[in-house]
Order: sequence, then C-alpha cells, then structure tokens
Amino acid sequence: MPKMKTHRGAAKRFARTARGKIKRRRACHSHLLTKKAKERKRRLRSAALIDSSDRKRVERMLPYR
Repeated sequence: MPKMKTHRGAAKRFARTARGKIKRRRACHSHLLTKKAKERKRRLRSAALIDSSDRKRVERMLPYR
C-alpha cells in the first residue's frame, strides 16, 4: 500500500499537543480589529482545540503528525 499524503493546507493550520489533541488558531483576528474590544482580541490570540466532531476528519488529513 502506498504512503498516504498529508493535506498541506491542514498541516499549516493544525498542530498536535503533547497529549495528542489537535490545536487550532482562532478566527476573526486578521483584520477589522479596531471595532473589536481589546478583551476579545486578547482572547482571539490564544489557541483553541478542535471540536471532537471534527477530530476524525482532521486526523485523516494529517496521517503522520
């Protein structure tokens, strides 16, 4: 069986934690920042974990990570 290919777009967006969970970046922090509250922008800086319903799909895109 040939090796599976990593989805390169997903590889740039997701990272695995030490416990095996998948980390993602939060949306809405790239532009139009003047109207957003500073508390909201601070919260958007931190990473989040993907939802359990998306885990299987993302793991299929990242077979060797």
